[in-house]
Amino acid sequence: MASKPNDRKKQILQVLADMLQVPRPEKITTAAIASRLNVSEAALYRHFASKAQMYMALLDYIENAIFWLVQKIRSEEPDALRQVEKIIAMLLSFSEKNPGMTRVLTGEAVVGEDSRLRGRVAQLQEKLERTLEQSLTQVNEIPLMAPAFANMLLCFVVGRWYQYSSSDFRRSPLGEWPKEWLAFVGSASVTAAN
Repeated sequence: MASKPNDRKKQILQVLADMLQVPRPEKITTAAIASRLNVSEAALYRHFASKAQMYMALLDYIENAIFWLVQKIRSEEPDALRQVEKIIAMLLSFSEKNPGMTRVLTGEAVVGEDSRLRGRVAQLQEKLERTLEQSLTQVNEIPLMAPAFANMLLCFVVGRWYQYSSSDFRRSPLGEWPKEWLAFVGSASVTAAN
């Protein structure tokens, strides 16, 4: 029995994500993806016009998953500062649970691919930064510093994603997160007081 088109698309994206989580992956080609699925390259092209479209679909999946979790955090946590803390922890945890997707989130996986993909990664990161900023503006102590703190926190997250990827997924992105959060909260309080 043939699989449904959406099922096959999910299989293709899962294989792509799996291939990305291999330490020091070889260049990922449509031929390699097709081989893993035991189908022809032509079969892949029935679902995606190009490898760039596969990466774009993977980015869409990642964005939808992350922002579904962000909305869940926002709806369940009334305290804005706790929202930010939980969002950062979720982003780091998402990375640890999805190493192949981490390479996409950092842009590493799309180097040498269609240039629109790098722009799409940057767009996703900017959306995350705006999300952090929105919550930070609700924190009484730091509304004027919200853009700077949101940028600093996003740089922290992307840096952790990159460390995780470049360590071949040995260095946890969660690292010393609870202590680092306390340092951020402390620096925010000091800045707000000045």
